Amino acid sequence: MLASSISSSVLLLLLLLPPSHSADDSVQRVQLDGSPLSHLLLDPGAGRLYVGGVDHLYQLTPDLEVVSEVRTGPELDSPDCLPPINHHDCSSATPTHNHNKLLLMEPGQGAEPGSLIVCGSLFQGICEKRSLSNVSQLIYRTSNPVDTQYVAANDPRVSTVGVVITVQNKQEGAAAGGELHLMLVGRGYTSRGPGDIPPITTRRLHPVTPPRRAFSQEEELGKLVVGSYSEYSNHFVKAIVHDDHVYFLFSRRDMRHKKEYRTYASRLCTSDRSFYSYVEVPLLCREGYNLAQGAWLGNVSGRPALFVAMAAGQASTPVATSRSALCIYGMTELDAMMRRAQEVCYTKEGRDDGGHEVAYIEYYVSSKCLKLPKDSLSEYPCGGEHTPNPIASAVPLGVPPTVTLETQLTSVTTATEAGLTIAFLGDREGRLHKVLVRSDWSGELYGSLLVDEGGAIGADLLLDESQQHLYVLTEERVSKVPVSSCERQTDCQSCLSIRDPYCGWCVLEGRCSRKHECERHLLANHWLWSFEQTNQCVTVQSLQPANQSREEQTQVTLSVIQLPELRGEESLSCVFGNLPPHPAVVMGTTLTCQSPAQKLLPPLPAGSDHRILPVSLMFGHVTITTGNMTFYDCGAVSRLNQSSQCLACVSSSWSCNWCPLDQLCTHTYSCPSKNLIQNQKDSPGPSSCPLVFSLRTSALVPMGFNTTVVLEGRNLDVFMDEAPYVCVVEVEDVQFNLTAAVQKTEDGTNIFTCSSQQFQFGLSQLQYSAAIYLRRGQRRIDASPGLRLHLYDCSAGQSDCSQCKAVPKEYGCVWCPGSPAPCCVYSQSCSSSPSDTCPSPQITQVFPVSGPLEGGILVTITGSNLGTRYQDVLGGVKVADIPCLAQPGGYRISTRVVCELQRSGKNRVGPVQVTVGTTSPGRSAQMFTYQDPQLTSLVPDKGPVSGGTKLTIKGRQLMTGQKSDLTAFLGQQPCYILNEVTDSHFVCKTGSSNQTGAVPVQVFFGKAERTGPDLTFRYLDDPVITKATPAESFYAGGRVIKVTGRNLDVVQEPAISVWVEPLEVQRVKRRRRFALLTAKQQLVFNGTMATVTERCSVLSSSEITCRTPAVSPEFRVKGVWFQLDNVRVHFNSIEGKTFRYLPNPQLFPLNREAPDAPYRFKPGGVIAVEGQDLTKAMTKDEVQARLGEQGCEVKTLDRTHLYCEPPETQPLSVDGSNELPSLKVFMGNLKVDLGLVQYDSDSLLSPIPLAAQIGLGAGAAVIILSVLVVILMYRRKSKQALRDYKKVLLQLETLEINVGDQCRKEFTDLMTEMMDLSSDVGGPGLPLLDYKTYADRIFFPGQQTALLSHQLDLPESRRQTVEQGLQQLNNLLNNRLFLTRFIHTLEAQQGFSQRDRGYVASLLTIALHDKLEYFTEVMKTLLQDLVQQYVAKNPKLMLRRTETVVEKMLTNWMSICLYSFLKEVAGEPLYMLYRAIKYQVDKGPVDAVTGKAKRTLNDSHLLREDIDYSAMTLNVLVKNGVEVQPCPVKVLDTDTITQVKDKILDQVYRGAPFSQRPAADSLDLEWRSGQAGHLTLSDDDVTAVVHGRWKRLNTLQHYKVPVGATVALIPRFHSSGINQVFQTGEKAPMLEGEEEEGLRLWHLVKSSEDPEMPKHRKSSMRERERAKAIPEIYLTRLLSMKGTLQKFVDDVFVAILSTKRPPPIAVRFFFDFLDDMAEKHAIDDPETVHIWKTNSLPLRFWVNILKNPQFVLDVQVTDSIDAVLSVIAQTFIDSCTTSEHKVGRDSPVNKLLYAREIPRYKQLVERYYSDIHSAASGCYQEMNSTLTELSGSFASEMNSLVALHELYKYINKYYDQIIMSLEEDTSGQKMQLAYRLQQVAALVENKVTDL
Repeated sequence: MLASSISSSVLLLLLLLPPSHSADDSVQRVQLDGSPLSHLLLDPGAGRLYVGGVDHLYQLTPDLEVVSEVRTGPELDSPDCLPPINHHDCSSATPTHNHNKLLLMEPGQGAEPGSLIVCGSLFQGICEKRSLSNVSQLIYRTSNPVDTQYVAANDPRVSTVGVVITVQNKQEGAAAGGELHLMLVGRGYTSRGPGDIPPITTRRLHPVTPPRRAFSQEEELGKLVVGSYSEYSNHFVKAIVHDDHVYFLFSRRDMRHKKEYRTYASRLCTSDRSFYSYVEVPLLCREGYNLAQGAWLGNVSGRPALFVAMAAGQASTPVATSRSALCIYGMTELDAMMRRAQEVCYTKEGRDDGGHEVAYIEYYVSSKCLKLPKDSLSEYPCGGEHTPNPIASAVPLGVPPTVTLETQLTSVTTATEAGLTIAFLGDREGRLHKVLVRSDWSGELYGSLLVDEGGAIGADLLLDESQQHLYVLTEERVSKVPVSSCERQTDCQSCLSIRDPYCGWCVLEGRCSRKHECERHLLANHWLWSFEQTNQCVTVQSLQPANQSREEQTQVTLSVIQLPELRGEESLSCVFGNLPPHPAVVMGTTLTCQSPAQKLLPPLPAGSDHRILPVSLMFGHVTITTGNMTFYDCGAVSRLNQSSQCLACVSSSWSCNWCPLDQLCTHTYSCPSKNLIQNQKDSPGPSSCPLVFSLRTSALVPMGFNTTVVLEGRNLDVFMDEAPYVCVVEVEDVQFNLTAAVQKTEDGTNIFTCSSQQFQFGLSQLQYSAAIYLRRGQRRIDASPGLRLHLYDCSAGQSDCSQCKAVPKEYGCVWCPGSPAPCCVYSQSCSSSPSDTCPSPQITQVFPVSGPLEGGILVTITGSNLGTRYQDVLGGVKVADIPCLAQPGGYRISTRVVCELQRSGKNRVGPVQVTVGTTSPGRSAQMFTYQDPQLTSLVPDKGPVSGGTKLTIKGRQLMTGQKSDLTAFLGQQPCYILNEVTDSHFVCKTGSSNQTGAVPVQVFFGKAERTGPDLTFRYLDDPVITKATPAESFYAGGRVIKVTGRNLDVVQEPAISVWVEPLEVQRVKRRRRFALLTAKQQLVFNGTMATVTERCSVLSSSEITCRTPAVSPEFRVKGVWFQLDNVRVHFNSIEGKTFRYLPNPQLFPLNREAPDAPYRFKPGGVIAVEGQDLTKAMTKDEVQARLGEQGCEVKTLDRTHLYCEPPETQPLSVDGSNELPSLKVFMGNLKVDLGLVQYDSDSLLSPIPLAAQIGLGAGAAVIILSVLVVILMYRRKSKQALRDYKKVLLQLETLEINVGDQCRKEFTDLMTEMMDLSSDVGGPGLPLLDYKTYADRIFFPGQQTALLSHQLDLPESRRQTVEQGLQQLNNLLNNRLFLTRFIHTLEAQQGFSQRDRGYVASLLTIALHDKLEYFTEVMKTLLQDLVQQYVAKNPKLMLRRTETVVEKMLTNWMSICLYSFLKEVAGEPLYMLYRAIKYQVDKGPVDAVTGKAKRTLNDSHLLREDIDYSAMTLNVLVKNGVEVQPCPVKVLDTDTITQVKDKILDQVYRGAPFSQRPAADSLDLEWRSGQAGHLTLSDDDVTAVVHGRWKRLNTLQHYKVPVGATVALIPRFHSSGINQVFQTGEKAPMLEGEEEEGLRLWHLVKSSEDPEMPKHRKSSMRERERAKAIPEIYLTRLLSMKGTLQKFVDDVFVAILSTKRPPPIAVRFFFDFLDDMAEKHAIDDPETVHIWKTNSLPLRFWVNILKNPQFVLDVQVTDSIDAVLSVIAQTFIDSCTTSEHKVGRDSPVNKLLYAREIPRYKQLVERYYSDIHSAASGCYQEMNSTLTELSGSFASEMNSLVALHELYKYINKYYDQIIMSLEEDTSGQKMQLAYRLQQVAALVENKVTDL
């Protein structure tokens, strides 16, 4: 959505919110509207920030609070229109976003404050000034900008940079302090809008005194003149000021050398107003980094340097890749390189001593390097008028990259810290990279910070005044980022680990700081620099003792590395944990402290025997370093290990000893009771501990039986008292204390026999592990770890006999058959004899209950007493009396048997039985069935090789075995089973195959294979999609996509899928929509992605149709594809197009003012529905409209209107009631009800004469009635005419749409053909006539011989005298009075014809060609006289025809002045149009006699008959040097031989001027067949077919020349027969009356069946025939031709009438003159002036050129091409007229053809005139200099003597009248003009005069 759509309240809320902070609070951010934000500016004095974005301008405080905001857009604008904009003048104007292009600060002037300069992309990039203290306050903005005030690029994608400079105002006096504020602007080329704005211009800022304007580009301020704006499309990156120079950094294609894209730096002196000092140097960053992305002027070690963020370009394009580098260029080296280029270009013609090119002149200007004096550069360091410019160095300034990154850099800035240079680089992913630049200009990347995820960092990276923060601009945010994170590092280690050049650890202050912030940073070991890798923190190297008992105090010694020195009385202290400090004694790097007393130490943590305390070395309150000391507690060691206290104590890592008698673990070496067992560090330790180490009896103890346990112990002699021993058994929470009898063995082992005990409690499993230990009195004797009793219960978990017998024998469990029920018990507790055998097996379930006859599936049998081991059932399982092989892997003791079914051989039914040992077998209640499944059919029987087809396989007894046994195969490929399997069918999905063809269908039931009779599946080639159109849909979906390709009918379930991703807003709403979508469609989620799918319909093997799925506008479409079973075809892989979803079209109600009221409709017309974006994703044929129950035929659909033709009578409503019908429009899934429609019964159309029949006799009544009838009939006719007009337009539009596809195909074909041509045009391939020939053809059209090539035909004896006379005549002609009297006198003569007037005008043009300024003044004088004449009569008729000498003079003058415009601008599109017409005409048959063609725009030259023809290719042998090579040429079999020769010559001499190729009648066409068969073909020979008086010209069809035949053109040695007719001056067809031997010639059609009919009758009949309504098929042909040529016609018209480049100076000058004349004679009717301008330029010059391209180009215009050009020229004429262009059914066809385009062309003409009128006038001086230049350029080519001699013939003819006229004039008498003319006559003719 546009930012503008945010309500004001929401916007206000956004602005009032405080800036957001990141989680760590180090980065401040503010989010702003106007994405993407483009510029950031800092006012250094005030600290204010200014931000420019799309439609928004902000002013922020240093802490990013919004102070002020200005809305700068959107506004009504169009890049194609010049401001001011209004919709009437600019139809393409739409609400357009304003992108900020420049944001600069202009310094204050004296007491005046500075201003903020803001330039946007709107209104051709105009600028404004705003207050620095409040941006909402506007200081200056022009409401009516002129073209010199267009500053910035009007395209958001084109860069603009600028810089403000202050220079001394030398030229304009000392006003305003003598200072001049200027802005230098660099901008790229824009293809739309004014195309003549130079890449670099100077703009005035202050002072501005009328008539000067702010921001204007004035002549005296200088600009970079460029020969070709489009080729020098510089992408500007930065503009900077350094010393007395301004530098621009930009990239562009190297136009001179390798045509690769490079980066350049250019320089200008700030004092240079004329750009004489301009010089540029290529910047080379090695390793392929060629495109500058951002730049900054900084310094390295005090030396100024240009820091440039470079990117590697993508393969000869200006597109940057993600490979980037920082490159640094020293300004000293850059300036030296520029000075060298200047010096070499000034003094050595651009070459060094070795002759290599070092410098050259760039930008296609007419300057060149010179050989000036050696001191030229020192004398003119900023150049001068005589020095060459603009200079470019051919040698680049190269540097290695300082640092490289794998991300695209966008910006760079630098800072200096403690003499070091730090560069900050922004990238496209929102990251800020930090680089330390060393003095050798190498660099190291030391950090990266994510500032704004997903938002590219803008070009403006700015440091605040304190140099502590960076302001970073991203697409939606401004962030304030600290340059370092020193203060966030709280300890030395983290401070040094960040390796930040800004940071270091200030030891005695205990903080991470910048160097200057640390008081003692100059002293050793006081400030440790983070970036120095060898630096390490002050560290405790060792601490003695490291471990200390809590109960002792001792001296602690610390050895410290890098201890800083202290001053005088300063001291350090030790702090243990949080205890009070202890003074430390310092001895070098060693310190000594007292450990704290036990009572001060903190308690031990729960479950631990020690505590580690930090020992901190403190300086005051600052911790310098810290070590760790462990305080342990031996008592806690034994308390934490109750089962083996002695072992734990003496085995611990601390120095603990055990007192066995005292049961005490101590750190001392003495016990209260003397005995001591020392720690393992000092003695054997653990082996001396008193210990019960094992069980002498079994650890297995049955429950419920008296059992005696015997233990073994050692080292128990230490106990001397008489305390008794007790055995303790712990079962869960119960202790059993058993009296123990002790006995000592010889080896010193103690045997303890515990009293007998019966253990009894419930167990859930077989056994329980219980702890056992020995106690003597109150002392617990250590027990070995793992000493346990295992109590067990046989009955726990053993539910049947088999399970009982499976218990290991050592447990002694038996199956006891006693009462009340048999059970598993301990052997000694069974009252009866235990069972040796178990009962018969019990079977509770069998699965599955069916299997194939072949067996091979697994059957699972569950029950009880199914054996104690797998071997028990081996061989004992039968299924339906067939043995079943038991499987060891599936066996479970007693409860489960899995067996493999064996072959049966026939159908069987029976129980499953299991036999274990000698017991009787157990049988199942379920019956198992051996069955024979059969396959009967499958549907479908074919599918793609990629798989994905769902097969339904049908049969009988398919549910055999279980589903997992069922597998299906198609040949070798699996078919994956889906869903449930029934007895009659199952479904499987085919896998992919590696080949096509039929494969058998196999189904396996376990190992049993089944196939069916003729059951095969055919794998066919995958479906291939070759085309899918259209490539757009709107969000509502339902648009039909027509998919064409191959094998599409093999797909079972074609579908179109759209991959969508929710936008990151309104999640709750989105869930609601998700639910809605899911209800309607198949919606599959994948994380945040979702897929929407719609099924497609298969129409045939080559076509399917898909309706686009509906997508919510709140989803972003990520991809579209077609799912064709397993084949996925992405839309963009089909034709390289991306499928787009566009906003839904909007249709407005018919009655917008009152939607509930019915729309009134007059029958016979069309209903016009208004809307918006109707054709963005929809065409006319896809729209349906219904009025009630009937259709409303859609006739036309354009962007804003839908026209439909309803039924003649009002239809019923949909429900058939008498209610009014409503109009509903259906577009895909969109259904729009536009309101009710009511038909009008037009009373005005009812017969009026009823009143006359009433018989009112009164004469007055009759008269009144008659008047009424006339009025009403007129109104009726008017309405009918209007309706007819609309209907004709509608029919035309419908016809054009119908031929649209054909036009597009033809156009594609034509463009392919023109591609080769386009490469020639613009170079030598454009066959422009030289000026002399051009002038000859324009001045003297229709002349057989060129007058300018004549020489004076005089006898040598008279030559000198005559030439002297002619020279005197020339002098007379240079007298304005003589010339005007001479012309007026000739024009007054009755015998002086219109042809004579034109001839004399052209002779005068040649005679005065070397004095065009004078010629122009005379022409103006004569025109003023002409205006005077016509103003008195009818001014609109002036210049309509060439009836006077001055009108032809005007034609010639325009031709002279516009030759360069033709050459540079209009010639190329004109030639392309000519070639396009020729190609199209030649593609169809052309009648060689009548000139009629099948492909034409002119209905009178349309070949209406259906000629059967076919295209064919001939191989023409062409001699290329010594080789003869075949050249393919396309011709038609109906072509005459001369036509074939012309086409061959066209192909062979393609691109060559027509005059330089041989004539067709000088060559013969020879058909070569085989070795000897050479046949010469000609239009007429003995084989020609004659019928009566008609002879037919020979064609290829006549000679039966086959396709691919070999032919050759050979020189003709004798010329005879008919061929001579074809080579005339301008290729014309044979005349109808041409006769030869009484025969009439014809080619494709006979010119007239009745040769006797008079010609004028024939003509009139043809006219009448043409006047009839032309059949639609012929109109379709004409429309097809028109549609194909449309682009080329548009290109010519736009080239002529575009004001994107400045119109030719002659046009501006002459239009100014006409405006002055109108003003002088008080003609305020704009239509009159429009007619004058049209008559003087478009009709007088351009129509002539359009109809006769041979006047400009060296080409041949045949009659068929001329017929097409005539229609185009007439269209141009119609476009220039002011009268409304209406067409009806009887309008000429050529007017019908362009009826829809002419209004558009009219706008072009009107805009052209108004732009020239509104442009600043005052081009007289420029015109004079242009005329002077033209006079010198072409005068030498004019044969002025011949022209003077021809003029003299008219003087001679009207001699007396001229003499009389001169003598009558008073001024003429004074100048003796008659006498001087008599002198001329005497010399030229020896005429006897009155001299």
